[in-house]
Parts: sequence; structure tokens; C-alpha cells
Amino acid sequence: MDKFMQAAINEAKKGRDSGGIPIGSVLVRDGLIIGSGHNQRVQQNDPMAHAEIDCLKQAGRVGTYEGMVLYSTLMPCYLCAGAVVQFNIKKVIVGENTTFPGAEDFMKQHGVEVINLNNQTCIDLMNTFIHQFPELWNEDIGE
Repeated sequence: MDKFMQAAINEAKKGRDSGGIPIGSVLVRDGLIIGSGHNQRVQQNDPMAHAEIDCLKQAGRVGTYEGMVLYSTLMPCYLCAGAVVQFNIKKVIVGENTTFPGAEDFMKQHGVEVINLNNQTCIDLMNTFIHQFPELWNEDIGE
């Protein structure tokens, strides 16, 4: 498995293990992780604390995002895809989009290369969570 996706999965498990939604993200530049995060909407009582947003916050001010790759265990939603487009991140690698289609087309329309790994670990993490906590999941995706 890709070591950066594994790092994102580890972040997702941190989120799950702390009572939240199992979505994780890492930001990579030149083969190094410069930021990592996980969904903390529940833990922080913050509707904006998505994994990708947390990851970008943890990376801090980085100047330019040129050449960076954002990894996420789940296809980014429109909020997170908006951040990708805003910061001109040109490549996003996702674990899966079967449990949530996200904003893949939006990112592609804005010149972002999106690679979906269809990773079974990511699919299983989300399916288990959705089955156990359907109300929390529906809240997370705005249903």
C-alpha cells in the first residue's frame, strides 16, 4: 500500500478512536508529509473540522502549494474540494468514493488530477461507521 495513503488511514483511525468520523488526510511535498489531520467535527463541535481542512491547518502557512499532493481516505466534499481549488493543489489521491461521491467532478473541472485508489480498507472503515452511526454520518454529509 502507498505509505501516504496508509498515513491518511492512520489519521482516519485516530478520528474513529476518539469518537469521530473515520476520515483522514495528509499533505505531501517532495515525498514528505508536511501536514496531517482527521475529521474532528464531533470532537471539536465544529462543522468545518473536516479531515482535509484539519490537514491544511496542521500544515500551516506553506507559501505555495505547487507540486503538493493531498491524500484523503474519502473523496473530498465541496467544502474541502473548494480548499483544494483555492490553494491550487493540482493532485488529490483518494482512498474511495463508493460510500460518498464527493466533489470529484468539481475538482476535475478546475484542473485537479483526481486519482481514486478504491482502497478496500478505506471502504470498510466508512461502511462500518455508516452502519454503526447513520445519524452522525447523515449529519456530516448534510442530509
